[in-house]
Amino acid sequence: MDRPSELVPLRYVAIGGRGPEDVVADAHGRVLTGVEDGRILRIDGLNGPSAARVEVLAETGGRPLGLELLPDDALLVCDAELGLLRVDLREGIVRILADSVAGERLRFCSNVVALADGSVCFTVSSRRYPLDQWIGDLVEHTGTGRLLRLAPGSENPEVLLEGLQFANGLALSADESFLVVAETGACRLTRYWLTGDRAGHGEPFVENLPGMPDNLWRGAPDGPIWVSLAGPRVPPLDLLHRTAPAVRRAAARLAVRAPFRPTGTIGALAVDDQGAIVHHLARRHSGYRMVTSVCEAGGRLVLGSLWERGVAVCEPPVPK
Repeated sequence: MDRPSELVPLRYVAIGGRGPEDVVADAHGRVLTGVEDGRILRIDGLNGPSAARVEVLAETGGRPLGLELLPDDALLVCDAELGLLRVDLREGIVRILADSVAGERLRFCSNVVALADGSVCFTVSSRRYPLDQWIGDLVEHTGTGRLLRLAPGSENPEVLLEGLQFANGLALSADESFLVVAETGACRLTRYWLTGDRAGHGEPFVENLPGMPDNLWRGAPDGPIWVSLAGPRVPPLDLLHRTAPAVRRAAARLAVRAPFRPTGTIGALAVDDQGAIVHHLARRHSGYRMVTSVCEAGGRLVLGSLWERGVAVCEPPVPK
């Protein structure tokens, strides 16, 4: 992998809430995000000379994570407490689309995409640990992450792929022939085929990433898939993952009780539909920590974070 380019923050924008875990941009260059107290926010004016404007669009009553804008002024929301939601952005009405699968409560939905046929695909990061104990799943390496599909008109998701290591971000290929799933705990991207001879099968797409991938975002079909890197690789953690399950479980019990502070190393990648890395941006000593999402808005990159109380606006990458 080529040496990364510098990720250059230009502006930090406080948004009146903690943990804008996912950021997505609309056609007007505004950014939508969900924060810790359950609010869905829209941020306008990130690139202007005056202060950004923050508008509350809805309140889920849970903890929103991954978002997907729909063309009918609605928003799909993966809520870590409530399940898969649909939010009417004009009225602020929140509707639960699915809150269980095969009788098991959906408690850690992570990211979501909508397909042209009206179905919705989304990830569940862990079946063992809730959001506030996410580090336990990464340490134990449970492999209980899932990729799910909700058919149009159905309330019962089907399991497309399981055994994933902390299934997280999700993006669709330009021709909708496959999905790309971020496996945070395995530092890799996985491809799940929707069409063709391999339909219904998963396979490695990009392996041995330089950090832990989180949310994925694609702004246009002809653009790259942006991959946020929530943290650098941790060699001792890679070694721990090779130990016996009992050892990992014991380490996880300690990890969920220990104080956590993210490192100052942040990063983002952009990959094409062939799995080639077209941009690699990183910063080792960043004041903005734990980048869990990245999108393009108004010619800039906008970063979101599970940790911070705002978003960061950065220089776009230099075209290759």
